[in-house]
Amino acid sequence: MSNEIEMMTEQERELVNVPEAVEADTCIEQPELPEESSMQEETPANAAAEERPVKTTRRKKTAQAEETQAEVKLKRKRKTSEDVSETTEPEPEKQEKAGGKRAAQGVQVVSIDGHRTVETQEDKDRNDLLDLLESLRTGRILSGTIQGIERASDNQSLAVIYHGAFKVVIPAEQTVEAPEDYRDQSPADVFHYLLTKRLGAEVDYIVKGIDQEANVAVASRLEAMKAKRKQYYFGTDRDGNHILYPGQCAEARVVSVIRAGIFVDLFGLEIYIPLRELSYQRMMDASGYFRPGQRILVRVLDVDRTDRNNIKASASVKQATENPYEKALQRYTVDNRYVGTVSMVDTNGVFVALDGGVDCLCSYPKRGRPPRGARVTVRILGINRESNRIWGAITHISVPR
Repeated sequence: MSNEIEMMTEQERELVNVPEAVEADTCIEQPELPEESSMQEETPANAAAEERPVKTTRRKKTAQAEETQAEVKLKRKRKTSEDVSETTEPEPEKQEKAGGKRAAQGVQVVSIDGHRTVETQEDKDRNDLLDLLESLRTGRILSGTIQGIERASDNQSLAVIYHGAFKVVIPAEQTVEAPEDYRDQSPADVFHYLLTKRLGAEVDYIVKGIDQEANVAVASRLEAMKAKRKQYYFGTDRDGNHILYPGQCAEARVVSVIRAGIFVDLFGLEIYIPLRELSYQRMMDASGYFRPGQRILVRVLDVDRTDRNNIKASASVKQATENPYEKALQRYTVDNRYVGTVSMVDTNGVFVALDGGVDCLCSYPKRGRPPRGARVTVRILGINRESNRIWGAITHISVPR
């Protein structure tokens, strides 16, 4: 039975395998038409799928080429428009750019004689800085006008001088010498008062420090005055004589004015000149005739050089000029009348300034004391040519309205 089953099985397997073979043959031989149809149906889709990336790549390349051509044309147009604008009139933006380049390179100036003689603002700023640097490094003495007085946060007073675009500050202790007596006042207030009286004065200074970023410099006036004293009071000429000596006339700078006189800077030495040495005429207030910063002519009366650290000198303004009385008294004769202006009134009488720079002392008129500045008529009563004095009497008063 087992053999039969095996045989049946083999027979059945043969019967079963026959249709499989037939089906296999049919699957190989008959599907030629459906395969061709399927190939005909799938070929366009596959071809389209394969052609899509190719067409996309070609389109991208074409678009890039068109964009490149458009950019080239746009650049050519821009270049052409720029060339045209430069040949005609520059645009505001280009003008600003050109101005910025010129400012960075410096102002170009067309000179007349081949080399420029006029300074630009840039040249002035550079020269001002070089002056300060030279003073700082070599001790060169600079001059300037005190244009302001400031008080710092610590209540210290500062004298302000402007050297071009730079602000030069000088502490009060380096501007004026400390007084011997503060008269029961604080030193800060005394120094501030002394600086205020020197507003507008022309002074010398030596730079001690510079802040270029802030355009501020710190200086010392006392050090500059010390250098000036050494040069002019101890220096000599070729013959071995001192530059300044009694009887010598020199220029001085008024640094302070009060009612009773003036203070002058005579080559590094501050000298006080009282009213009686300011003019041959009578004066009541020196501030009506002098001001800080004014340069005047003085005559040196005396110089004491025994102490090099404490030089003393005296000077006169009126003695630097010719005595006007010697010539003016020749214009007037006794018992004649002349017109003048009341210059001063005190317990001695009324002083009348006559033409020529002489004062006539008159007694008080019976009509009353005339005010200062009034025009009066004077009758000359006497003249002393040796003492250069003249006196008279007021006969008429014309008070200004």
